[in-house]
Amino acid sequence: MGKITDIKENIGKVIIGKDETITMVLTAILAGGHVLLEDVPGTGKTMLAKALARSIDASYNRIQFTPDLLPSDITGLNVYQAGKGEFVFNEGPVFCNILLADEINRATPRTQAGLLECMEERQVTIDGVTRRLAEPFFVIATQNPIETSGTFPLPEAQLDRFIMKLSMGLPGRDEEAGILERFLGEKKNALLESLEPVASMNDIETMKAEALKVQVHPQIREYIADIAVATRKRDDVAAGVSPRGSLALMNSAQAYSYIQGRDYVTPEDVKKLAGPVLAHRLYVGVSFGSVRSGREIIDEILNEVPVPTEVF
Repeated sequence: MGKITDIKENIGKVIIGKDETITMVLTAILAGGHVLLEDVPGTGKTMLAKALARSIDASYNRIQFTPDLLPSDITGLNVYQAGKGEFVFNEGPVFCNILLADEINRATPRTQAGLLECMEERQVTIDGVTRRLAEPFFVIATQNPIETSGTFPLPEAQLDRFIMKLSMGLPGRDEEAGILERFLGEKKNALLESLEPVASMNDIETMKAEALKVQVHPQIREYIADIAVATRKRDDVAAGVSPRGSLALMNSAQAYSYIQGRDYVTPEDVKKLAGPVLAHRLYVGVSFGSVRSGREIIDEILNEVPVPTEVF
């Protein structure tokens, strides 16, 4: 567990007061998923992605999504080189370990789908040739929840590809003062560029494998199933959580338990992760005068579904 602590502390040198968010991001990467960060600009999303990449000595790329972005701008394409008399493949920015997909909802659905295919399959197929992406491959996608003009919202089926939907949130007064103090007299990126790796990509792969060995008691599995089924029975939910969502919650709970230094999952782990993992997977119906959020519905379900207690 020393490596995880080292990574968290290293990221904490440039990201102040967001320990919980950092833990959730590390949980997502150990669970083999991707993260959607929904926040207003300036909350540290890009710095978080860069700090994570530098901490684990990973390759990092950033894509600014715009309406005119094409799928080939992400994946790469074959370019004819007259000198060689053949087509040569030029890799796109998706060929990296950590990819920041900035403002993903500004790209057209076709381009969004191009990235989401890479996320799901961990490969790129162009002109009949399939190329595997590096491992680990971790996408942090962002979108602005306020500015919706000229955007293409991700449909529920595509949101389901993200293991978690998180929010950095704005800092409190003390956190804001800490940020000002830490960066006083520093260039904007000087502190970030000074970060040294404290783990390797092989360490991440090893921890991912170890997290999968964390024990999930049958009662915990039944508890997860009860939560998923409860989302499908509600009148205010048009479409509940799919089996992919249930698996995502179980794998995330294993990774979170591993980060906490345990080799077993507790009901509290499931309850803590249910919101970030499941809320964005709900297709919430909108009735006249009422707009419910997925997080509110998940919180209600957690209060209603019996928690297993016999073995804990």
